Amino acid sequence: MSAIRLLIADDHGVVAEGLRHLVEMQPDMQVIACVEDGREAVRVAGAGRPDVVLMDLSMPELNGADATRAIVEHDPRCRVIVLSMYSEREYVRRALKAGAVGYVVKRSAAKEVVEAIRAAHGGRRFLSPRVADLMLEDPGELEQDPLARLSAREREVLQLIAEGRTGAEIASRLELSPKTVETYRARLIEKLGIRDVPGLVRFAIQRGLVSLE
Repeated sequence: MSAIRLLIADDHGVVAEGLRHLVEMQPDMQVIACVEDGREAVRVAGAGRPDVVLMDLSMPELNGADATRAIVEHDPRCRVIVLSMYSEREYVRRALKAGAVGYVVKRSAAKEVVEAIRAAHGGRRFLSPRVADLMLEDPGELEQDPLARLSAREREVLQLIAEGRTGAEIASRLELSPKTVETYRARLIEKLGIRDVPGLVRFAIQRGLVSLE
């Protein structure tokens, strides 16, 4: 039987190396690549076609939820497991809505990651026990998440703003005109009811699009 091929997407080198070591200790698993940002994860997943992706939720350039959505849309066979420090319901629902089949809280035991990989590869969902109970509660929670009101492109622009990119840098990265970027910025302020760019940055941090680390 061929080995389960994995892509690890985490911008923390120590965490990524720990995950690589854990996976490679398993006789039926192999790591095909480790990447440090969400946009690179989408590119490498498209080229390498891994069986399973371990995806950090808070990733530079493109957050883990939107990277997951792009990967699954391109290759529905690929299974994505989101790893996150957040155990709140809105983060779990955001990941699952994006197409993830697993959600593992980083503080959980390492064995959960291995269990999650085997479950995902076998076509089953896996949730850390500490978040599983949340999924039994109000199913309307996701619709109350302000991020759910934004388009994928709006979330991309918001994340890059929060990472401190200038309008010109955002335009270059997303292949947009500077005027279009300004339009997105104004739309974000209007949609979220936030008055200025520092407010957008605080919102992005609070919602886990970017981390303070």
